[in-house]
Amino acid sequence: MIINYLALVIAIILSAVAAYYSIVGLAMIFASAVIPVIIMASALEAGKVVSASWLYRNWGTAPRFIKYYLTVAVVVLMFITSMGIFGFLSKAHLDQSVISGDSVTKLAVYDERIRTSKDNIEVSRKALKQMDEAVDQVMGRSNDEKGADKAVAIRRGQQKERQRIQSEIQAEQKTISELNNERAPIAAEVRKVEAEVGPIKYIAALMYGDNPDQNILEKAVRSVIIILVLVFDPLAIMLLLAANHSLYRKEEPKVEDAPPIIKEEEVIPEPVAEVIPEAVIETPLPPEDPPPPPPPKETWSPRWYQKARGLIDKKKQGIIEINKDSIVDMK
Repeated sequence: MIINYLALVIAIILSAVAAYYSIVGLAMIFASAVIPVIIMASALEAGKVVSASWLYRNWGTAPRFIKYYLTVAVVVLMFITSMGIFGFLSKAHLDQSVISGDSVTKLAVYDERIRTSKDNIEVSRKALKQMDEAVDQVMGRSNDEKGADKAVAIRRGQQKERQRIQSEIQAEQKTISELNNERAPIAAEVRKVEAEVGPIKYIAALMYGDNPDQNILEKAVRSVIIILVLVFDPLAIMLLLAANHSLYRKEEPKVEDAPPIIKEEEVIPEPVAEVIPEAVIETPLPPEDPPPPPPPKETWSPRWYQKARGLIDKKKQGIIEINKDSIVDMK
């Protein structure tokens, strides 16, 4: 019971979120007509949801042309929604890439300036080292006081140059310190972006092998976006149809829930003896005599035989009696 309404609510939420991403993505694709695109996409999304529900409810009774057209329209609208979601997610990835690219470029500029300052410091230190080597050579070639005085004189002559070089080294070190301070927020931003993009690096390594370059990362991002697009809006439509199916079945009357039909038992009336008044009672009639047998076929016989048969029939009927005299007379 609850799962049916939960499926309906989740389907509506998914459809609304997919519609939002699709509308924003289509507005980004057609940036010169944002308001008309938003109105058109909103109407199409509402039509898609209503068409899918109507098709499920009226599939068996709807005309064939309407069924086929709405089916094609829903599929095309799902493709448009998926295209808008793809545009939205691609735009989000591109914005992140632009931010990351700008930060990396700025970071590279700061790194170059720091490297230049370090090189300048290295050159200045080499110059100081050469001055020290010149003094050491003078001290090494002579062991008397003149050599030491000469070395001291050379070092005094290098004093201004040394001070200039030391000032340059200090200035470069200060520059490096300032550049590092300016570089720190940008480096933190780059590290943050890299942390956000970190999972896609692991996905790219899983799909395309270790140490993926920038092109491989872009392919991995496109693959993930396509997977999301293929699942998002179709899942919303399927959940909507599933909720319609469950609610539609709930509306149908169930056989087991219908009140049982109680058949009235057929009452067979008991036979009632018919009361006949005494005055109406009639005495039974005697049985009728059986019909006489058909007369025998007329055949020729002697005259005396015919007289004898006549007497025998009369005797059977009790009319006459046959005796010896009648027989004699008959002859």
